Amino acid sequence: MRFSSIWESDPAWKSPDVLWWSGVLTLVLYAGFAILLPSVGSPAETLCALLGLGAVLAYGRNIRNSAPLWLLLAALIVQTISWSMMVWHHPDWAASNPKLDRLAKLFIFIAIAWFLGGSTRNTLLIWGLAFIGWLIATLAFGNGLEEWWAGLQGKRADLGYRNAQHGSMLFGTALLGLIAFTARFSRVQGRIVPWRIAIFLVLIGICLTGISIGQTRAVWLGLALALPVAAALWLIRALLRTKNKPGHLARQLIVVVSGLLVVLMAVSVIFQGTFKHRLSQESPVVEKLIEGDVSAIPYSSIGIRIHSWRAAIEWIEERPLVGWGSEGRGLVMDHTPWLPTEIKEKFGHLHNYFLEVWVAYGLLGVCVIAALAVWVGRGTWLAWKGGVVPNDVALFAVAFFVYWITVNQFESYNAFGSGVYVQNLVLGGLVTHIWRWQHVSGQRIFNHRWSRQE
Repeated sequence: MRFSSIWESDPAWKSPDVLWWSGVLTLVLYAGFAILLPSVGSPAETLCALLGLGAVLAYGRNIRNSAPLWLLLAALIVQTISWSMMVWHHPDWAASNPKLDRLAKLFIFIAIAWFLGGSTRNTLLIWGLAFIGWLIATLAFGNGLEEWWAGLQGKRADLGYRNAQHGSMLFGTALLGLIAFTARFSRVQGRIVPWRIAIFLVLIGICLTGISIGQTRAVWLGLALALPVAAALWLIRALLRTKNKPGHLARQLIVVVSGLLVVLMAVSVIFQGTFKHRLSQESPVVEKLIEGDVSAIPYSSIGIRIHSWRAAIEWIEERPLVGWGSEGRGLVMDHTPWLPTEIKEKFGHLHNYFLEVWVAYGLLGVCVIAALAVWVGRGTWLAWKGGVVPNDVALFAVAFFVYWITVNQFESYNAFGSGVYVQNLVLGGLVTHIWRWQHVSGQRIFNHRWSRQE
């Protein structure tokens, strides 16, 4: 079977075959090996970004004038301004160059969206490949199955990848995807296939186990917020769609809820002690917060975060508009006098990506990130209303947005390779649908005078 028969291509995405298939190959290698085999995935990421950006600029027509390209340019300008101001005011603390990749790497999704070709099938193939690559990596890294077993015994397991927080985040993202797409993959020609449901329940169980042994409370909180939102939206949609067929909806609910309850009960029983320990561990911090005595908060896991946020706010107040440049987070940790020496030596980031952007690039940087989120959010909504974004993809998009905003409040995932990888793959899948909707409908995300097409 030829790969071209699996990978869909749209005539609207016109570019030379050599460029197109070279880009698709680099995207496949990036999705499958960015974590599993970085020596392959990292060069593939760079090539994919360069080929995709070049293709959009050369052959993208209206796409090259869309907001993501302008926001990429804005990100480069903002970083240059921030660095220039640091060279002027604080040359001793300024980096040797603007380090434009710090924000630019968050726009690799532009290339991914181009090579996905506006196709839902291509998007799901890439997302699935990324999940498979991560599952294999959890067995290939560290001690493999032994580490999984240690996690089942109550030990916090990082599965050989960076640290436990990043592994938990990846499993949390995968869990949202599996739940959102269960209905799609459990049916063949409209009929439920039991063995397919069984496979998905096993995969969901693996993700829940990975999340549990990672013992990352931010991920637990993100899922606790994202899943009810997704469930509420799914239920509302189901009620509207089957209001004249209550029996059909009841059968769907019974199957889905029963399966999830079995998995959740099993995980709850196995990890009851872990959950109780992790959730009660920070009670001294909560007590000090209630008392309002922030300075007396102990330097525990959450305490370190609170103190680093306090320090960040102090630095933001000094340079709120343009920030302290690419090294801003390090400056906060190294030069805040009241932070203990052991904390300065151990941590170089602020455990909150949005504060890190504000510290580094000021309100200008925050506005770039916020504008991107607004454009993607509104674009996904319009593309869904226009029938281009499928219901399950839209549901995953909403759940992921809630989850991603939450977890990045407690860990700077977007500042690390794992977060860049996840965000670019997800946004690439959403933006490719947005561009397809714009091509089909001829409409813009926002109406304005200075752009022919957005």
